[in-house]
Amino acid sequence: MNLPRISIVTPSFNQGKFLEETLRSVLEQNYPNLDYVVMDGGSNDNSVDIIRKYEGRLFSWVSEKDAGQYDAINRGFAKIDGEVMAWLNSDDKYTPWALSIVGEIFARFPQIEWLTSLFPLHWDAQGRGTWCRQINGYGRRAFYRGEYLPRPRAPASYFIQQESTFWRRSLWDRVGGKIDATLPLAGDFQLWAMFFKHADLYGVQTPLGGFRMHGDQKTGHRMDAYIEEALQVLSRHGGRPYTRAEALFRSRARRYLPNPVKRLLGLTDPFPTCAFAGGGWQTWTRYS
Repeated sequence: MNLPRISIVTPSFNQGKFLEETLRSVLEQNYPNLDYVVMDGGSNDNSVDIIRKYEGRLFSWVSEKDAGQYDAINRGFAKIDGEVMAWLNSDDKYTPWALSIVGEIFARFPQIEWLTSLFPLHWDAQGRGTWCRQINGYGRRAFYRGEYLPRPRAPASYFIQQESTFWRRSLWDRVGGKIDATLPLAGDFQLWAMFFKHADLYGVQTPLGGFRMHGDQKTGHRMDAYIEEALQVLSRHGGRPYTRAEALFRSRARRYLPNPVKRLLGLTDPFPTCAFAGGGWQTWTRYS
């Protein structure tokens, strides 16, 4: 099997405490067709020393002032041209099998244009997996109705975990080939909103990566601001979150109505899914 080239960018600024573990989570997978770029924003801690330790295994790296995380990611992706793309922040990690599974799935299923995990993980400050939950799936309609923005008194399952999401360069190019760097927080959500206009998101039934919970990350401190920014993004793309009345009706109807009636009323969503079964990866569509 000809595995696709995977291009990964890590933006970083003063994350020397976690950076080496992030780099190793990528490089020690020994994926045979990898371009890995580190974009450091001019750190004044030990980050550059850590990067230099691994520079022989990196495609490229810089340490210079940037205009923020998403500017660094855009400039990093401009350096590489792999068929499959992702970014991993400098305090997060992949699971040890992530790249081999992602490469195999993209090689085997040309219809899959972007992919994420149905088992998102959280790491703690020591890099231990401390939280994991199963997600039923991710659907286009559910996205535009706000079901992947957990917030008080609103129906939601879980965020589309950026640390576990990969996509084809062809999809990236179709949405303009960049993240909106004017957004301080929700650039990932903006990218998902554009992707969903062109392709279904497949969920794979294995953990691929995780978000490190250590208290210093900007989304951790500014989650309310992230949610507000993401809701504005949703509105710009024609989305409309369910009202509380709609959410209550859907919740009760999903619980008590038989499946044929729920489908007739539009209360179910198709979730493209990929799982290992019968000795190989298979795809199908499941319903909420």
